[in-house]
Amino acid sequence: MQHHVIVSFGRNKEYEFRFAGGSTTDEARKWFEREFKALECDVATPTGKILAVDRILSVARYAGEARFRDQHVWAEKFAKSAAAVLGRDLIRVDAENYTIGY
Repeated sequence: MQHHVIVSFGRNKEYEFRFAGGSTTDEARKWFEREFKALECDVATPTGKILAVDRILSVARYAGEARFRDQHVWAEKFAKSAAAVLGRDLIRVDAENYTIGY
């Protein structure tokens, strides 16, 4: 399956990733858990449970645009992991507005 992941930090601040294959779902979830903790992400949820989309959005937001611009290996791992967790071929991660679109 071909994947297309777009990570946006506002107008003219988009990073696109196109690839085939990627991580397994389990590997991808573990990667997001590690990054979520390493970046000290904080998400307030009414139930106290952190959903996969919250982890993806928080990791993107806390990592910041500079990491996507300057750390290509990390950014590609983010994209491949997001595709594996969400199971979609087209994903738009809008870090600025904290939304994910398909």
